[in-house]
Amino acid sequence: MTPETPTNRLDRPVDEAYDHILGPPDAEITLVEYGSYADPSSRAAHERVAEMRNRFGNRLRYVFRHRPLPGSDIARRAAELVESYSDPARFWHVHVALMTHAATLTADDLHTIAADQILEEKNAPRNEEGTLGAKARVDADVESAEASGVIVTPTFFINGRRYDGPWDANSLSEAMLGSLGHVVHAAALDFAKWAPSTGILLLLTTAIAIALSNSTFGPDFNEFWDQPFGIIFGDAAFDLSLRHWINDGLLVIFFLVVGLEIKREFTVGHLASRQSAMLPVAAAVGGMVMPALAYLLLVPEGPEGAWSLGWGVPMATDTAFAVALIAMMGRRVPIELRVFLTAAAIVDDIGAIIVVAIFYTDELRGSYLAGAAAITGLLALVNRSGIYRASPYVFLGIGLWACIHASGIHATLAGVILALFIPTRPPPNLRALMLQADAILTAETKRDKEVMRYGPSEPSLEALDAIHERLESPAERMLRHVAPRSSYVVLPLFALVNAGVAVETGALGDQMALMFGTAVALVVGKPLGFVAAAALAVWLGIATKPATYSWRQLAGAGALAGIGFTMSLFIASQAFELESDFAAVKIAIFAGSIISAIIGTAILWNARSDSN
Repeated sequence: MTPETPTNRLDRPVDEAYDHILGPPDAEITLVEYGSYADPSSRAAHERVAEMRNRFGNRLRYVFRHRPLPGSDIARRAAELVESYSDPARFWHVHVALMTHAATLTADDLHTIAADQILEEKNAPRNEEGTLGAKARVDADVESAEASGVIVTPTFFINGRRYDGPWDANSLSEAMLGSLGHVVHAAALDFAKWAPSTGILLLLTTAIAIALSNSTFGPDFNEFWDQPFGIIFGDAAFDLSLRHWINDGLLVIFFLVVGLEIKREFTVGHLASRQSAMLPVAAAVGGMVMPALAYLLLVPEGPEGAWSLGWGVPMATDTAFAVALIAMMGRRVPIELRVFLTAAAIVDDIGAIIVVAIFYTDELRGSYLAGAAAITGLLALVNRSGIYRASPYVFLGIGLWACIHASGIHATLAGVILALFIPTRPPPNLRALMLQADAILTAETKRDKEVMRYGPSEPSLEALDAIHERLESPAERMLRHVAPRSSYVVLPLFALVNAGVAVETGALGDQMALMFGTAVALVVGKPLGFVAAAALAVWLGIATKPATYSWRQLAGAGALAGIGFTMSLFIASQAFELESDFAAVKIAIFAGSIISAIIGTAILWNARSDSN
């Protein structure tokens, strides 16, 4: 999960009195382009824009804003030249002249175009004051492009939303017409890019699970998840209940994502240096140890020692909810604090699965453990051999899951182990790859009018596929594809299956000590251990706290770390065998998480970064 997602919305609305506009102000479609006159792609897109204007007529309003190629003096001079004309019609004449210039743009070309356009004195470029105004206008457009998430030129915005698809005529038309497929796809992308979306979805599925569990459908709802599902082959069978397929199977995907994220952060991310990594690691360790101690001090062993293993429940932090809340506070919370909390929560999740693997395993089967060790060795060998295809790792990962599951250790550990061996690779030579792709596309363009030829040749497509594959490592590619499925499928399903609890207050009287101790461990133990361990690491000199956030803000993040939810429910499902105990702990987890969220939000809402 990324701490900050680039915007995909236009930073400022179209201004009829300021922007360069073609088309009526009441047009139903507004197409905004950030382009550069020295960019061949922008000049090629100019033809598509003209085609769109002819196709849509008065239904389309076209707006051009400048985003000169970074580092290109001629691109900047061209943008300032076109802005130096007072007459809007003259602006568009020069704009078209620059966009339709076939060869590489030069300084002589700018002089020629300017000379051709100066027909009358009133159309001449402005005086020095006007020139300065042109520079300011280009600067304003460049700032607008950056604020709108523009990375390359041309970039289009359709009715205020960035268009990330191909800009051929048919694709642009489909997007501008708002076909059902495009609308659904755009809405899904918008929701996924919204930082709190995962937390909102988890909250929704939790509410559904609780509502169904307390309705007349409650018994049927719970029995449904206990239905067996599996494979039968002759006398052999492998089946699990739907609940176990989700808790032991699908949840592996979540831990695979967690492992890939922490691997990225500790290799090339925000935690690549020892000093930057130690603060969230120390905070996470303290945030696991202190709640466990608080639980052991406050909660008795219970009937026949049934509560003694519950100390792992308050150790966990729900990354999705914690980061969602901190993201919803926007600029009140420094991005560095969001990175810190995300990293600490990820370390916390890794610690939780290790705790489950070590302390919540009833019986170990040596033969299957040996099989898991052998597959792990094969993963290491495949990694060392420089194999970057994902399929060998996926197949070995399935075998690893089966062996770990059969060994008696919780199978989700397979996700973390697999993440360690999915390879990264040296950064690509982007310039060489782009030159190669450009050469292939140029050759294909020259051949596109051959008889009986429809599209690129197969060798060219294979070469382009190889270039695309080299642009990112297998670990990055898998994280990009798997992370959304973890956030929007796996975790909501887990919450739907496990969060349901029938609230019967009269039946919970015997579990009050269990509920109270669990909730206090989350609300008090978590932030106390979180802040104390971080302060100790800074005092010992093994970590440094960035000056961008204060200790009060760090304490607020520690309070948010008390939101256990998903991971706490997961550990509780392993720690408590009696349904009544499990139900009581669920209520304690919900109560402790809600209180932690309120306290953390209240602390961060009015905290200031400079109050160190």
